[in-house]
Amino acid sequence: MGDATPTDAISLPPLRRATIKEVAEAAGVSRSTASRALAGNGYVAAHVRERVREAARELGYVVDATARSLKQQSSRLIGVLVSDLRNSFYADLAFGAGRAARRNGYTMMLIDDGGIPDDELEAAEAFVALRVAGVVGTPVSGHLADFLVRQRTPMVEVDRQFAEGRGDAVVVDNRAAARATTEHLLELGHRRIALFIDETDWTTGRDRHEGYADALRAAGIELDGTLVVPTGWDVDAAHSAAHQLLQTDRRPTAIFAANNVLAEGAWRAAADLGLAVPDDLSLVSFDDAPWMSMVSPGVTAVVQDAAALGEAAIETLLERIAEPGAAPRSVVLPAQIRHRGSTASPRA
Repeated sequence: MGDATPTDAISLPPLRRATIKEVAEAAGVSRSTASRALAGNGYVAAHVRERVREAARELGYVVDATARSLKQQSSRLIGVLVSDLRNSFYADLAFGAGRAARRNGYTMMLIDDGGIPDDELEAAEAFVALRVAGVVGTPVSGHLADFLVRQRTPMVEVDRQFAEGRGDAVVVDNRAAARATTEHLLELGHRRIALFIDETDWTTGRDRHEGYADALRAAGIELDGTLVVPTGWDVDAAHSAAHQLLQTDRRPTAIFAANNVLAEGAWRAAADLGLAVPDDLSLVSFDDAPWMSMVSPGVTAVVQDAAALGEAAIETLLERIAEPGAAPRSVVLPAQIRHRGSTASPRA
């Protein structure tokens, strides 16, 4: 290949960005009209708006969102804060939130705080600094809502609540779904049903534990504390706990895992020990996950529409922005049991 000549060089745009003044001049309108046309605020005739936008495209002009936020004290940004994007539940929730934000003319800024309270507050501070219009979050403590309230930044808690009665939330009916799941196992004849649970301080864990206990009490079965197993937050911890429990003399005939991560740990432990699902052990999960329909047998699971949760949280947030003085409300979405092949009557 020979040396490049000047005519071979790629033509690069100038380093300086186009300005709103240049867009206005190219479109033959005033700066205020160009600004309104690009921001979508105030009246501009349709043909003028299109002329301004065409001029902006040709010049490569991009609205300075930071400057506009400073001027308006808010922005078209919505902060979305989730706990672990490696978990398909949170990824789907973020997908739904992003879809609803775009539909309403907002841009989503997504942060994964890893379920760490300090990182959660750091993310909230970043959102406030950017003057987001509001925040949707899966909180890991009550400090998130407290901080945003002090900053007068609207917030909707999603999946779980720490500001019950004080702020908006979008959740599923965890207690009813857990009760129905436990009742399914009881109807099959199981009496030693273990509950694998990560925590009971949050509304999710608390309500799922209560639904499990409700079903046992209604069946006349005393709650056995040794079968309520705190398993930590990851697959390895759940695997270790299940491995230990399933080797006891009076092992459970069924496990109800309070989320999809714990279900994976229990599934792996059963396989390690040579226990066939569902012949030797029935397994159900709260939260579906892609792997559950890929294994054989498939895992029966409570299905939450996480994307619908995300969408509903954005819509609730926009309602709060429109009516800041309205009373706090909680939106409760249903959850369904998806029956696969992982449950059966216990062996005699």
